[in-house]
Amino acid sequence: CVHTENCFVPISEIIAVEETEFNKKQRNIGRWHKMAKLHAFTVYYVKKARNHRWRCSDVTFWCVDEHLCNQWIQALKELLEMQRSRPKQLLVYINPYGGKRQGKRIYEQKVAPLFSLASISTDVVITEHANHAKDNLFEVNIYKYDGVVCVGGDGMFSEVMHGLIGRMQKDCGIDQNNPKASLVQCNIRIGIIPAGSTDCICYSTVGISDPVTSALHIIIGDCQPLDVSSVHHNNTFLKYSVSLLGYGFYGDILKDSEKKRWMGPMRYDYSGFKTFLSHHYYEGTIAYQPAKHTHGSPRDKETCRTGCYICKKSQKELAEQHKECGLKHEEGEEEWKVIKGKFLAINAVNMSCACPRSPKGLSPAAHLADGSADLILVRKCSRFDFLRYLVRHTNQDDQFDFPFVDVYRVKCFQFTSKLSEDNESNVMDIGKKRFGQFCRDHPACCCNIVNSTWNCDGETLDSSAIEVRVHCQLMKLFARGIEENCKDEAAYSQSSVEQYL
Repeated sequence: CVHTENCFVPISEIIAVEETEFNKKQRNIGRWHKMAKLHAFTVYYVKKARNHRWRCSDVTFWCVDEHLCNQWIQALKELLEMQRSRPKQLLVYINPYGGKRQGKRIYEQKVAPLFSLASISTDVVITEHANHAKDNLFEVNIYKYDGVVCVGGDGMFSEVMHGLIGRMQKDCGIDQNNPKASLVQCNIRIGIIPAGSTDCICYSTVGISDPVTSALHIIIGDCQPLDVSSVHHNNTFLKYSVSLLGYGFYGDILKDSEKKRWMGPMRYDYSGFKTFLSHHYYEGTIAYQPAKHTHGSPRDKETCRTGCYICKKSQKELAEQHKECGLKHEEGEEEWKVIKGKFLAINAVNMSCACPRSPKGLSPAAHLADGSADLILVRKCSRFDFLRYLVRHTNQDDQFDFPFVDVYRVKCFQFTSKLSEDNESNVMDIGKKRFGQFCRDHPACCCNIVNSTWNCDGETLDSSAIEVRVHCQLMKLFARGIEENCKDEAAYSQSSVEQYL
């Protein structure tokens, strides 16, 4: 076979191989035109560009021997068949209403042709109402699929995740309402094709919100385990969370922005500014169990990257702890730490929560799959100090380096608002009278709202008193984590290639 350029491609990143009609790929090859009829085949492969962006590229090889050409095609196809992690059949849910209502167009124009090229068969469902995908996942035969793909934003992903995890627990007889239940790991991977107003999960696990890049990660069969937090109230299951649980500032932003959905993505900016000016703080009690099994800390600057050794070591150590003493026994033995105070924000993150506006995220050293969450407490402070804290999310400074900010790596925590505590003490009426009188007398005070709302991955939770538990690597994504930046593509290719054409 002859080709005019050197091209090194790992087998794991070849998308497809096809026989090529040579006259469709005319090239100036000089003497080869005069010698004989040419035979050719094209290799489609992943080409890596800047900022974690992937593209489908191709290279064509040709020769005069038809038998030799067919041998190459057959050999390459057999090598691709050996890539067992690649999906062959996918269930696809498309949200046609999310973001800028471009989900269906993005899938049909950018993603479907790539799936077809890679010989992946798909069953496509266009969602018609909220929870359509979630409900459907309880009915279909999910075990015939190699993965489930959601086309939309973080809300669409959350819906698919709840359906898939809930279906697995139902099939295994696990009661989701039991906050101490050991949940069954979901081995059916989820792929995210970003097409929403917020794509935080995609950005934090791939490094970019780009439909083609995400489609290529799905095609080559990448796999990234992901921690999931369960949220309960009074032994009743509320939600699962994979990115942010936010009370106070981020909860107030979400609650206000939900009333202004007509504004589109701009509503977050408007509600954020309005919430910052209001400067509400909330009183309550937090109890948590430290994640002693984890390696590293929230301030060690060890970011989670592809093949993260911290996630692997932490997961192994947690599994050994559970094997030795069991989940219930372990929780009974470990001490709960209790913090009371007045907070502007309480945030618990399972991942960095990075996005284009905040490239490092809310907790830059949070890990995707180490069985822990980073609990960030922002105590009552001046409006200027709180602004300084928020600005740190956009630059390279240590955003936890403030006397009013505390961060802990935890495996579970509970929060009870001051009002809930008063209710339990049967002094609700007295509290209401005193509090109402205070705020009528001082209408400009910063405490005229007793409770905030929990922001759970962009959805509101009505209950302020919650119990949260992190489930290590409960689910898997078609992703590989964020890769280390390399100086150039060639350097990356030469360091990572295992098999070459």
